[in-house]
Amino acid sequence: MSFHVTLQPSGRQYNVDGDETLLTAAIREGIGLPYGCKDGACGSCKCKLIEGQVVMGEHQEKALSAAEQAAGMILTCRATPQTDVVLEARGVAAEGQFPVLKMPGRVLSLERLAEDVMRVKVQLPANQNFQFHAGQYIEFLLRDGARRAYSMANAPHKLGTPPAIELHIRHMPGGKFTDQVFSTLKEKDIVRMEGPFGSFYLREDSDKPIVLLASGTGFAPIKALIERMEAQGLSRPTVLYWGGRRKADLYLTDWLAEATARLPWLRFVPVLSDALPEDGWTGRTGFVHQAVMADLPDLSGHQVYACGAPIVIESAQRDFVAQCGLPEDEFYADSFTSEADKHPNA
Repeated sequence: MSFHVTLQPSGRQYNVDGDETLLTAAIREGIGLPYGCKDGACGSCKCKLIEGQVVMGEHQEKALSAAEQAAGMILTCRATPQTDVVLEARGVAAEGQFPVLKMPGRVLSLERLAEDVMRVKVQLPANQNFQFHAGQYIEFLLRDGARRAYSMANAPHKLGTPPAIELHIRHMPGGKFTDQVFSTLKEKDIVRMEGPFGSFYLREDSDKPIVLLASGTGFAPIKALIERMEAQGLSRPTVLYWGGRRKADLYLTDWLAEATARLPWLRFVPVLSDALPEDGWTGRTGFVHQAVMADLPDLSGHQVYACGAPIVIESAQRDFVAQCGLPEDEFYADSFTSEADKHPNA
């Protein structure tokens, strides 16, 4: 049994087989539905069900509230169709999105950028043409079938020789994958990957000024966006607000100093929430999204690209729209949901 899906206003159509979710089938068919965690935790794939019936699987209240569900909203990562359906899904990408590939990779290098952040470069296989948008992510396929997702921190034109993707991996003590990265993983090890995934990438058809918002290793895909903008010769006024608890959490400020010196359209505002005297910090303090609001109380003419911890993304989206006039459809985000975020009651 398969069902037919029509997306409005784009008019894109695809089929969903058997007990697939709407999102799983869309990814398989190269349909660019928006999504993030794929686990019912972040809400990035929220769409409006216009016609038809679906069964909603388990999900978190913060991703889709009961009131939203009553109003016809669904999460495509958790919705299995029971009939043909019509969805309102704005921002659906055009035909010809990059294919999702499973492939091996070879660890090229490991470099500690901070006590708990490792830069891992993974060499891509020579026999596969891996293509992606700056800002997207890949998933590591672990031996027990588990997956772990990480954003690529370099733009496609910055893969280098040999071609390799760059990842910024924060150590989560007890983490099934990150414990390996910080203890046993070594150069030349082979890893299994699948990607690209995600709808976090630069909308280049706009000329609006840009706010980039990052917390912690949410800087990784933001770095890729900056590289993409430079390569495309874009000069839209852009300001990056990067938040961390301590000074060490802002682990690539030298890279940013070079970028801002080279790119007159780029500004950088670092923000610490828990600066200590030994940090010698004289910059901005507090919550990073509130620093944006203090500097830019009117966001009605901006685009925002936000990446990092779920609480930061949720707070920014809520407050930017409600208090600063940001149009809802100009907030693009990648919420870094950990396994603990996905299963808060585990």
